[in-house]
Amino acid sequence: MSNKELRNDEGLTEKEFLSRYRADLYKRPSVSVDILLFTVVNGPKLNFRKLPQKELKVLMIKRRNHPFIGEWALPGGFMSVNESLDDAAYRELKEEVNVSDVYVEQLYTWGSVDRDPRTRVISCSYMSLVDSSRLQIRAGAGAWEAKWFKVNCDVEEEKKTLIKDGYVFQNRVKLTLSSDDVMLSAIIRNQKRMQGRQKTSKHFIVKNNGIAFDHALVIQYGIERLRNKIEYTDIVFNLMPKYFTLTELQQVYEVILGKELLKANFRRKISDMVIETDHVKKDEGHRPSRLYTFNSCWRANDFDV
Repeated sequence: MSNKELRNDEGLTEKEFLSRYRADLYKRPSVSVDILLFTVVNGPKLNFRKLPQKELKVLMIKRRNHPFIGEWALPGGFMSVNESLDDAAYRELKEEVNVSDVYVEQLYTWGSVDRDPRTRVISCSYMSLVDSSRLQIRAGAGAWEAKWFKVNCDVEEEKKTLIKDGYVFQNRVKLTLSSDDVMLSAIIRNQKRMQGRQKTSKHFIVKNNGIAFDHALVIQYGIERLRNKIEYTDIVFNLMPKYFTLTELQQVYEVILGKELLKANFRRKISDMVIETDHVKKDEGHRPSRLYTFNSCWRANDFDV
């Protein structure tokens, strides 16, 4: 007997059960997607003898409707009942900021009861790393403007407290988003509790200036995930052009991690991830530098068993 022929406690087969099922018995929340688009660009060149510093940026849109009208949010919107989460993310990117043909991955699901003043909304956030030079950003109908913001995310304080069978770790993070004429900021408190085998995480916005919904949490969480992932994956190469110097690659790692890296150690670590080419880059005031490209076989080689 197949599962479809089995009868439940009411004597119903699966077909009979589904024909009588009432979806309205349970309140259903709305589901949305929010997309983090990160890029790295050259900052202003302040010294003729030095290469320009890299800047990590995130794409934001200025909302032209309630709630949070006039504030800045991540691109995103509601999922339709006839599409998947991934399809919704790609559709919203195209509709809201004219972005397509980029890699996105699921980041985290946000479900605080009061995260959206309109109704109960659960949001699945996505993250993407892009070479912004090949994108033609354009704000869609739901936004007044789309703009890249420089990201700074710094831990101001942290504390670890021992409890029975575990610990509680807390930190306080300052997030700043800046463009030529706009400055946004938020103070975020994160708490991770480990007790026995149970691990829980909570995230709170302590102070917010101009960032809509709970998107400050999404951005801060995305940066934390990005910092972890570049240590063991090839995700960083989504930010790079086809050809690059090792110094440029190191600068990208440094701006994401928020710290300087030792040149010798860095080059040893990424040696299998890049391939040296015959091309060179000539920068005014600098010696020509050898150009490299990503080793597309690295992942397979690295995870061979």
